[in-house]
Order: sequence, then structure tokens, then C-alpha cells
Amino acid sequence: MLKRSLLLGACVLALGLGLVACGDDDDETTGAAATSTEETESGTGETGNIVEVAQQTPDLSTLVDAVVAAELVETLEEPGPYTVFAPTNEAFEALGGTLETLLEPANQEELAEILTYHVVPGELTAAELSDGQMLETVQGDSLEVEISDGEVTVNGAAVAIADVEASNGVVHVIDAVLLPPEG
Repeated sequence: MLKRSLLLGACVLALGLGLVACGDDDDETTGAAATSTEETESGTGETGNIVEVAQQTPDLSTLVDAVVAAELVETLEEPGPYTVFAPTNEAFEALGGTLETLLEPANQEELAEILTYHVVPGELTAAELSDGQMLETVQGDSLEVEISDGEVTVNGAAVAIADVEASNGVVHVIDAVLLPPEG
């Protein structure tokens, strides 16, 4: 059950990163999210699941690679709903050599723990987030939401694009990879 939840969380992250690539960085958060959501809708009027959206977005390719390496694809394709805080490729690049190490098969469990730390059960839009709110992740630890001057951060990572809809949840694209607390 935990493995499936972790996989689902990683897929949601992958979807969110895919949507980031579709958005315009000059748009305000809600405008960019609306544009990204519209661009990911299929001809049937339905939005793909988190994994499908991420796979179609070049700026989420690192997240997709991580989700595959952690064997979380099937989990993130499940119905959910989930809220995913999805780091961009640039956010993963900031980890440097740590990312390459995490992608090695021997580190699959640690990678899955990191990815599921980005996933919260349930669907929370930006409007439902509040300053000081604590969100329990699928991984088990909590994330803290901060809102100041209209900017939303989660554990210090800025939400670049909010409210990207997926068939199994909502994705908020963030500018940093969130690392669970040690110990």
C-alpha cells in the first residue's frame, strides 16, 4: 500500500513538471496555471493523469526519470486524488551529483522517500492553502505552507505555477526539490 502511494505521488509530481513547460514564466501564478491546464487537456476534454502530463512536458523530464527509477509510475497513475508539489528540471539540477546518486538502483528506496515527500493525499488548490498550514505528506512528514504578499512557498520552495489540474489530482510546480527531515 505504501509503495503504491509512493508511486502515485511520484507520478503526480511528474505530471506537474510537464505542465510547467507549457506555461509562460512571465504570467502570474494563476494565469500560468490556467494556460498550462488548458494545454494539457486532450481532445476529449479530459486532463491526463499526473504521469501522462509529466511525460509530455520537457521541463519535467528529470522528475519523470526519477519516478521511473523509484518505480512509482503505477502508483501515480491511480485515481487519488493527490496534491503534488512538482520540482522542475532546474530544481533537480541544483542537487548536483546527488541526483545522479539517487537515480542509481541501490538508492531506489531513498529516492521514493524524497518523491513521496512532495505528495499530499487529497486535492488542495492554491485557494485552499493558508499561511502556516501544515500538510502531511504520503511519505509521512509534514510540509509547511507560507503565504506572503501573494506568494506561496512550501518549505521555502516557491510555487511557480499553481493549480495544474490532472485527472487524479492537482499539481503545483515548485522551484526546489523538497528533502524530508533527517532522523
